[in-house]
Amino acid sequence: MAKNRTPLLPRIQGILTEFGENLKLARLRRKLSSAQVAERAGIGRSTLVKIESGHPGVGIGQYLSVMKVLGLEKDLLLLAKDDQLGRKLQDARLETNKRAPKRHDKS
Repeated sequence: MAKNRTPLLPRIQGILTEFGENLKLARLRRKLSSAQVAERAGIGRSTLVKIESGHPGVGIGQYLSVMKVLGLEKDLLLLAKDDQLGRKLQDARLETNKRAPKRHDKS
């Protein structure tokens, strides 16, 4: 039975497609065949083809396995590293005291 999946927005699908293309280019630069990368990543060659085409049904763990074979696994840590929007939202919600705290003078 097929799962009902929410379709991706075209912009998001474009990002996933570009990511897959980048992985394929990295594989080709290393002169590795798709069969070699698939075997080393522990996935089928058809799954690698889906990854390199940006198929949304492939799990992130499989993407990471391919990245590890290509020596790019640490690139995943760069995602959302500098969350500018999140920081702005966090800063906007910071509460400030209405009054300065009372000073306790030791006289």
